[in-house]
Amino acid sequence: MKLYCAVAFLILLTPVAGAAQNKSKKQSEVSAAFAQARYVYVRAEAGDVLKPGLYPEDREAIGAVQDGIRDWNRYVIVTEGGTADLVFVVRPARGAGAQVRAGAPMGLPRQAGQQGQGHQPGQIGDDGPGVGVGAEVGPNEDMLQVFIPTHEGRMIGPIWNRLRPDGLDAPDVPLLRDLRIAVERAYPRQATPQKQP
Repeated sequence: MKLYCAVAFLILLTPVAGAAQNKSKKQSEVSAAFAQARYVYVRAEAGDVLKPGLYPEDREAIGAVQDGIRDWNRYVIVTEGGTADLVFVVRPARGAGAQVRAGAPMGLPRQAGQQGQGHQPGQIGDDGPGVGVGAEVGPNEDMLQVFIPTHEGRMIGPIWNRLRPDGLDAPDVPLLRDLRIAVERAYPRQATPQKQP
């Protein structure tokens, strides 16, 4: 009888153990890098905010995400990707469009070890100066990706990648809000104890 009770007890505990494992898996959906990071850099998929020829929509999206990060008050924004713990990459939705360039590259940054123009954020750099006309057609949803930069100038990830219509629109920036909720749920900040007089 005791053996029967012990087996029944173990069978009852199995779903509880499974639920506990599922809860830890949900928390692991957000990388621990978000908990450990302090400094972040924000750029567009096509380049830095100061890059000549960058689309105005890209500059606006960078500014909206930077403002949202300042309001979040969890990370400090830096002006160079090499000094950041995390790199936030934005890409506003695009229809068909064309842009004339002079003296500035149109291509996306190259992926580490890739020849020619890349199509994902990668090694910080560009394809060199030039003159020409570029056309861009892209998805009709805004995108926010987060990468971990390496000391060699490469980027690991994305560790966060979401698409959403109007997801980079200021002042709310829904994509950043979604990330903020996920990070704060997985890695809540500890309240600092107040000093006693």
